[in-house]
Amino acid sequence: MQTPSHPLEPFFHQAVRNSYEGKLGLHDPDITSYVARLLCEFSKADKLYAVRDAGGRPIEDLNALLEAADPVNGTAPSFDAERSIRKYIGDYALFVGGMYPEAAQSGHHRRGAHPTLGELIQAGKESYYIVSQFNLFEYEQEAPLFARLSDGFERCVLGLALVRSELHKRKGLLPPTVQ
Repeated sequence: MQTPSHPLEPFFHQAVRNSYEGKLGLHDPDITSYVARLLCEFSKADKLYAVRDAGGRPIEDLNALLEAADPVNGTAPSFDAERSIRKYIGDYALFVGGMYPEAAQSGHHRRGAHPTLGELIQAGKESYYIVSQFNLFEYEQEAPLFARLSDGFERCVLGLALVRSELHKRKGLLPPTVQ
């Protein structure tokens, strides 16, 4: 096992494992570790909106993120940039969908507003699938992880919702889930 790179990683790893394995029966140590590291990463405020536009402003709109990830019809300068932005979209969708579902709009998507939870889940699942298709050279070893994240995206979101609920119940660390 590698040494944690963030002081909260052991805590998040245990919380994710308890939910994923204990409550959902999802026994995939690689996914558990990846999601724990994702929670650590997004615990830093500047990492949640990491993709920037040409002016250096964070891109918060899902459609703008998808355009930024497109190297053919959008603004991604390369296929490596597409992979990087698609990985971020998958990570963002997983994090927000599981930890802050109230940030997603209920009902239909309106231009300039937050996406619905369904739209967020679809974008995350699709993005991880695209990342999994980068399966050569330096990406070959991690491509199967992203395929599994895509295939089980909804379960991973549910598992994070369970983590959120448990953190709220035990420590009062997070706001209660919106009913």
